[in-house]
Amino acid sequence: MTPEELLHDFARTRASLDGAEVTFWWSGDVYSSAPDEPYRRLFGFEGLNVARIEAGTDPQDGGSGGYRMLSREAAFYLDPGTREILRTWEGKPVVHVWNDPANQQWRPFPVPRTVLGDQVCFSLEIPLAYPSPLPVADYPLNSADDTYRALELFQFFVPAEALAGDAPSVPATMSWTRRSPWLPWMEQGQRPGGLTFHCRGVKLGSYAEVPARTRDHIAEHHPEFAHAPEKWSEPNETSWTYFRKLNPR
Repeated sequence: MTPEELLHDFARTRASLDGAEVTFWWSGDVYSSAPDEPYRRLFGFEGLNVARIEAGTDPQDGGSGGYRMLSREAAFYLDPGTREILRTWEGKPVVHVWNDPANQQWRPFPVPRTVLGDQVCFSLEIPLAYPSPLPVADYPLNSADDTYRALELFQFFVPAEALAGDAPSVPATMSWTRRSPWLPWMEQGQRPGGLTFHCRGVKLGSYAEVPARTRDHIAEHHPEFAHAPEKWSEPNETSWTYFRKLNPR
């Protein structure tokens, strides 16, 4: 398959070619790892991403062959036992994920594709390393390093039969693993170690299928997260930039 064909099928899996809003919902857990300490399940984790894509909007690809994904994502740290949304952890206020925007620009590339019996898996491995929005000198309790380093591992699974058709959107499930530093609000400073997020999710038929507890929390705090952005904007929000906004220096 050509890069254009691979991206076309991935776009149908991740979103919808007709521009309709698509909601992915996921659930999982967050584990700590540190030298000479056992792994600990610190939090449950539940979130969603509401996205829509636009085709052929990047002037660098000549106006065709690429896509822009416009999205917002919200996610919440949960008590690992009760699965209730946390307000505090070890006496510290929990800062949940409110990433607006969480946009992506896609140009044709050989999206990794593996046939698994009657399913197809698209996999993305995204290593990150860039100047931290939270320099250690300014945020000694909240930042592990002046360089932010993380690894995001995505897998999207779709029935091969669905991809063989021409529907603009196809059903999909997903898995997501993330290795990251301690979260800024955990106030771990430069303590060695970090976190592993391990989640799985599904492409929903609509936002109305998101669990009611989560929809209620979003409606109370940031109702705009029930929809994708109407216009492209940048840069993207992250947990680190959002924390900086809440705690300017």
